[in-house]
Amino acid sequence: MQLDIDRLVAYFGGVNALAEALKQHDPENAATTAAIYKWRTRGSLPLAQLQKLTALAEAQGRPLDLNAFLQKNESLERTEMTQTNRVIIFDTTMRDGEQSPGASMTKEEKIRIARQLEKMGVDVIEAGFAAASPGDFESVNAIAKIITKSTVCSLARAVENDVRKAGEAVSPAPKKRIHTFIATSPIHMEHKLKMKPQQVIDAAVKAVKIAKEYTDDVEFSAEDAVRSDLDFLAKIFTAVIEAGATTINIPDTVGYSIPSVWYERISNIIKSVPNGDKVVWSTHCHNDLGMAVANSLAAVQAGVRQVECTINGLGERAGNASLEEIVMALKVRHDLFGLETGIDTTQIVPVSKLVSTITGYPIQPNKAVVGANAFAHESGIHQDGVLKHPETYEIMTAESVGWSTNRLTLGKLSGRNAFKTKLADLGIELESEEALNAAFARFKELADKKREIFDEDLHALVSDEMGSLNTESYKFISQKISTETGEEPRANIVFSIRGEEKHATATGSGPVDAIFKAIESVAQSGATLQIYSVNAVTQGTESQGETSVRLQRGDRVVNGQGADTDVLVATAKAYLSALSKLEFGQAKPKAQGRGMI
Repeated sequence: MQLDIDRLVAYFGGVNALAEALKQHDPENAATTAAIYKWRTRGSLPLAQLQKLTALAEAQGRPLDLNAFLQKNESLERTEMTQTNRVIIFDTTMRDGEQSPGASMTKEEKIRIARQLEKMGVDVIEAGFAAASPGDFESVNAIAKIITKSTVCSLARAVENDVRKAGEAVSPAPKKRIHTFIATSPIHMEHKLKMKPQQVIDAAVKAVKIAKEYTDDVEFSAEDAVRSDLDFLAKIFTAVIEAGATTINIPDTVGYSIPSVWYERISNIIKSVPNGDKVVWSTHCHNDLGMAVANSLAAVQAGVRQVECTINGLGERAGNASLEEIVMALKVRHDLFGLETGIDTTQIVPVSKLVSTITGYPIQPNKAVVGANAFAHESGIHQDGVLKHPETYEIMTAESVGWSTNRLTLGKLSGRNAFKTKLADLGIELESEEALNAAFARFKELADKKREIFDEDLHALVSDEMGSLNTESYKFISQKISTETGEEPRANIVFSIRGEEKHATATGSGPVDAIFKAIESVAQSGATLQIYSVNAVTQGTESQGETSVRLQRGDRVVNGQGADTDVLVATAKAYLSALSKLEFGQAKPKAQGRGMI
C-alpha cells in the first residue's frame, strides 16, 4: 500500500491552494509549490511533511484519515518480478563482502545478517560459496532452512562439483537460486583457465544444465565481462539462455569502467543477444575507481533489472556497489528512473550497523546515506536553510533510511523473556539455553553500567558474547591497567586459552600498547597489527566502546571485535578475538577465480 499523493493534494484544493494553506499555518516551515510538485512526481513525501498536512487538516477542522488515501501498488506488492518497473536487489554481503580482508563471518553471524536482509526486503540473498569449504556449505544450508521470503543463492564456478554442492546447499529454501560463472575475457581464458573460447562456452552450458536439475532459477555471470569481446559475450549468453539460465549478470570485475561506457556496453550486449528478452539482465560492479554505484545505475538505465550490491559497499579491494546508495538513488530520483524496489528503507541504517559490528569494518562518517554525518549540517547557511525548511538542503530524511529507529529498547529491570523476545525481533536466535543465559548475564552487567540500552548495544553485546562461547578460543577474564602522566603504563591481564588460565604483565608506550604486549608475551603469535580502531556504539558518554583489531600473519588476515563500556577492556577482548580466529579459525581455500564476479 502507498499514499495516492495526487488525491491527497487535491483534498486540500490543489497544489497552489495547499502551498498557500501551509504558508498561513506555518510560515517559517511551509513547503513551496515546487516541493509539492516534487511530491507528486516522486509519488511520495517526507514523513515530516505528512505530519504537517495532518496538523493542517486538524487546524482546518477536518481531521485527515490517511487510510482513505491509501492505494495498492501492484509493482511493490506482487511477488513475481517483471523487467519493466522493478529492480531486483541482489545482496552479496555474505559472499563477496566476506572477501574483504579479515571480514569472515561465523554461521551464526551470517544467519543474523540474513534475517535482517529478509526483514529489509532484499529479493536475493547470496549466502556464500558452498563449494569453498565445509563451513561455507553449512552456512549456506543453514540460511536456506530459515529464510522463507527472499531467494537464497549460492555461487558456483562452472564446474560440476561446485554446482552440485551449491544445489545441495540451497535445497531446503522455498525459493532458491544457483549462480554459476566462468571467465570470458581473453586474458583470463588464456592465462587462468587455459581454455579455448568454445571450451568456455561448453563449460558454461554444462554448468547451467546441471544447475537446472536443482532449481529453475539459474543465474550465469561472465567474469571480467568489462574486458571481454562483445561478440563472444553475445555468443556465450545466447548459449546459456538456451540451456535454461534465467538471469544473466554482466560484471565489471575489476572496477575498470565508467558510467557512459558501461551504459553503452550494457545496451549493446542486450541488443546483440537474440533471446535476451527471456531473462533478467543484471550487473555487478566493483569500486576500484569509485564508480560502482554510478556504473550500476547506468546499467539500470541501459535495461538491467537486477543490481548486485553489498551493505556498506563491503567487498574485496575497494569494495562493491553500496546497496543503500543504489536503493536510495532509485527512490529519491524516481522522477528520473521511474523504477521501484521492494526494500523497506527504514531498515537500512540498522542493517548497516549490524554488518559493521559483525565484520569489524567501521562506517566512515561521511559515507552516503548511513554515515554519521550524512544528515549533519555544519555550514551556517545550510543550517539556516534546513531549520527554515528541510528540503532546502536535504533530498531525503534521516527517518526515511532508519536513523529514527535507533530507539531505546530495554532497561535494568527488563526480564529474561523480554530480553529473548527483543533478540528475536532483531533477528537474533541463540541456539542454546547456555548462550541465552550468558548473553542475558552480560545484558544485566551492561544495564548496571549504562542506563539506556539501544538496539545497537544488543547487537554489539551478542557479537561479543558469541565469540567468547567458543571453547577453542582466547577468553578475557580480567585486567588492571596502571597509567600516570610521566610514568610508563603497565597492563596486568588474566585470560584463558582453551580453558587454561594465563597471567601476563607488560609495559608500553600507552595503555593499549601495554595490553597488546602483555597478551603477546604469552600468545607469541608472530602476528602484525594492521588496524586498531575504536567507535562508540551509541551516543552519550555512557556508550559502549566497540573496538576492532586486524592482525596479519603470513597470508592470513583476521579481524577481532570487542565491546564494553570500558574501552580498554573492549581493546583486550578485540585482540583476543583476533587471536582466536588466527590460531583456531579454519582458513578457507582460495579456489581459482573464487568470488571474482
